[in-house]
Amino acid sequence: MILENSEILLTEPRGFCAGVERAIEIVNRAVEIFDETIFVKHEVVHNKHVIEQLVKKGVVFVESLEAVPDQSILIYSAHGVSKEISELATKKRLKVFDATCPLVTKVHFEIHKFASQNIDVVLVGHSGHPEVEGTMGQYISEKGKIHLVETNDDIKKLKIENKNIAYVTQTTLSVDDTKSIVSCLKNKFPNIIGPRKDDICYATQNRQDAVKQLSLECQIVLVIGSQTSSNSNRLKELAEKCGTKSFLIDDKTDIDLNSLKDATSVGITAGASAPEEIVQELS
Repeated sequence: MILENSEILLTEPRGFCAGVERAIEIVNRAVEIFDETIFVKHEVVHNKHVIEQLVKKGVVFVESLEAVPDQSILIYSAHGVSKEISELATKKRLKVFDATCPLVTKVHFEIHKFASQNIDVVLVGHSGHPEVEGTMGQYISEKGKIHLVETNDDIKKLKIENKNIAYVTQTTLSVDDTKSIVSCLKNKFPNIIGPRKDDICYATQNRQDAVKQLSLECQIVLVIGSQTSSNSNRLKELAEKCGTKSFLIDDKTDIDLNSLKDATSVGITAGASAPEEIVQELS
């Protein structure tokens, strides 16, 4: 245990969600079965240690399909891809395995339905996130459009002439993350159509609820996860919003012991793409 002089509190749930476990398992199985290079579009999940382990096994992560030779094996990451990417993969005759999180796929199906009906869609999410890019790229319509909003200010600036409007959300945002924005959307567009069921990942909300409680019980919260992980960053921000000092770390080597020396209680949680063994190294 690296934090010998502090009481350690672990959250439950924490770490891998079902979608992440599924994606990593798909890549590992491909490595075991096929005697050729396995290419993955984007990092299969946003975690430094997971990616390093897979790279050691020979997996190659790419951002552009131009880097993938024709007829090779390609795996889509848990974040999903756009229609343009899937069509290019077909053109290159790639052998594709889809590790897209099932919840993300559900959102894609909703996008297809709205696009086929020429309904404008407002996507609540973070610009530049691979899930958002993939979801935006699923919308193909002759008359409708898809709009990305991140804040209430974005909604105030939003101009939509189409009377038929719907909204979907990035799955790695929690109910709390989107509550204000969705409320603002409904105020501006009273007839806006929402998803039949929540698109929010239960793992995201449950982990955030656990961090709220953890923040009440300890002086410092350590969030295990990579800087590129959206849900891990939200956990750190939430702990700080609750008034508790928090640090986002990949592993024990990122810990500043001077910052923890006076803490009698330290809480530990892990983002949805962080391995449990990293947690155990600290506890």
